[in-house]
Amino acid sequence: MKSLLKNILRPLYYYVKSKQQREFYRLLDTFGYSQRFIMTKNVHFLNYTFNIPDGASFIGQFKEIFVDEIYKFETKNTIPVIFDCGSNIGTSLLYFRENHPNAKIIGFEADDTIATLSIENLKKNNITDITVISSAVWIDNKGIEFSTEGADGGSIKGEHNLKKVPSIRLKDFLLMETSIDFLKMDIEGAEYEVIQDCADALSHVENIFIEYHSWNHSIQTLGDILHILEKNGFRYYIEDISKRKHPLINKNISSPMDLQLNIFGYKTR
Repeated sequence: MKSLLKNILRPLYYYVKSKQQREFYRLLDTFGYSQRFIMTKNVHFLNYTFNIPDGASFIGQFKEIFVDEIYKFETKNTIPVIFDCGSNIGTSLLYFRENHPNAKIIGFEADDTIATLSIENLKKNNITDITVISSAVWIDNKGIEFSTEGADGGSIKGEHNLKKVPSIRLKDFLLMETSIDFLKMDIEGAEYEVIQDCADALSHVENIFIEYHSWNHSIQTLGDILHILEKNGFRYYIEDISKRKHPLINKNISSPMDLQLNIFGYKTR
């Protein structure tokens, strides 16, 4: 009975206590049933104002970033270094700046339209000290075919709205820093190739986040990614995003992906 009461009362408790939780419900009420991929200008949330290209994806971002705080980390460095690979419209960049006001923050976004929107959103909130690079995070600087979606689902694995976009080799950027406090990698399917390429350049990264995608009809690469993290001294925690019930029966064959995970890596030494 006590456990049941906790489950019933917990959402009410957080609603009353948390400004972020209350803001999430307000945004959900505003955009929860709105049409997808419609630009909405001057959306006010917390102390910020953004132009957003898609209400549904923004709600998901806001909950993960500001309510659940999945990118929260601690550091003793006075000027921490943060690489945000897949920075989208800038929601995560806002969070990093709010929590680490002196940090050196670099965002990478493959979709040039979304990257431009991110820069505009930062300026709109008087944030001028974050660098946003309009390029795909990849294993070379030769450019790559990228499927644009108009929100947060663009991917090198997509088949529609393909266009050649500039790319940067992440390894080169990692090696330019003596210490990296947080590396966020939400690059929609490119994580395996990039992590492989960076395998010997992660020793000075203290915290890492990887959104892992397992594409149907492709070899699963989770074991290789975890092995690279282990070799570089990370312990890891894995969170299942897909939460598929009865996975031995429901194999999700008809979907593009059969598994999606959040991987959190951190150094303990």
